[in-house]
Amino acid sequence: MTATPPTKPTILIEEDHFLKIVSVILDPEMSPVHQQAVADFFAHDVPDFVGWCAQLRARIPGLYPARVIWATSQRDLVAKLVDADGVIVESLAIDRAGLASAKSLKVAHKFGTLASNIDQTACAERGIEVAVLHRRVNVAVAEQCLALMLALAKRICTLDGLVDRRALEKAGYSIRPRASAFIGYSNFARVAGLKTLYGASLGIVGLGEVGREIACRAAAFGMRTLYFQRHRIDGAAEDALGVRYASLDELMAQSDYIVTQLPLNDATLGIIDTKALMRVKSGAILINCARAELIDRAALIDALDAGRLGGLGLDVGYEEPAEADDPLLRYRRSGNVILMPHTAVGARENAQSDLERLCLNLWRAIVR
Repeated sequence: MTATPPTKPTILIEEDHFLKIVSVILDPEMSPVHQQAVADFFAHDVPDFVGWCAQLRARIPGLYPARVIWATSQRDLVAKLVDADGVIVESLAIDRAGLASAKSLKVAHKFGTLASNIDQTACAERGIEVAVLHRRVNVAVAEQCLALMLALAKRICTLDGLVDRRALEKAGYSIRPRASAFIGYSNFARVAGLKTLYGASLGIVGLGEVGREIACRAAAFGMRTLYFQRHRIDGAAEDALGVRYASLDELMAQSDYIVTQLPLNDATLGIIDTKALMRVKSGAILINCARAELIDRAALIDALDAGRLGGLGLDVGYEEPAEADDPLLRYRRSGNVILMPHTAVGARENAQSDLERLCLNLWRAIVR
């Protein structure tokens, strides 16, 4: 008598460009084009992505090979939960009504740490494990935001390499004479406009996963943090993070540093517009490591030209790569604008770590 082959576990995943990597790791039926695109995404840091996948699969026997299916909407998610052994969500909800149709679900995994979109009580009643993930990629983005703030505050890009008299004077700096008997020689080139993060006000537009990582790090610098988003968080969470809620108008007017950290959708497109930038505190520094289109480009250029902004740090582009005639490129040598080629997520080892822990969580819940 021939033994019945084991059934592949079915993993339902909220459609997301990053989570599409999971399907390449777990589902051998993914198209060669999909597999190649993901391998190319990793190639500069992980030349043998195929080998890395093989090593990870060896650690999760019974989870690989899996059948990966996608949820494109809340309705689609609920309809497909009936077949799922595991589900991964970022913004879609796992609620009591949806769980009613889940016949074999063993784990509901949030792709992040804030699991408010998963009904944990309903999951517990059905014996469904709830898993979360502190994503290294989110930490890397938060670090980039702070790095851009520091670089602009300390004028690091402008001053890099300007240490000899000729270069400093050519750049317009006046070297003061030594007077060692009376005063020290710090900032001997009389560089004006240097800033300090300590005691400054930070406004975060969007206090989600990355926004909270930024707030924690800002607190360590001694910054006072305001935040704005559609829904205010509870008071205990505000106290734990050391943040205070403000309207967008208040945040723009009071913040020395402003960070936009929202998902891009119809409600957030151009949320930092002419009106918002007209209210900005004079000399404020604006940082965006999320999506360029959160800031209206024409309004941004106007604010830079008018001198209302003291600096701009942009990790993401309106086009990627930028067009040669992108008007923002003319500020590259201004000293108060830093444009980066979308590197905030850092080394691909951050993504590897997140994906490895995600797959291990699924394996422990479904197979072990």
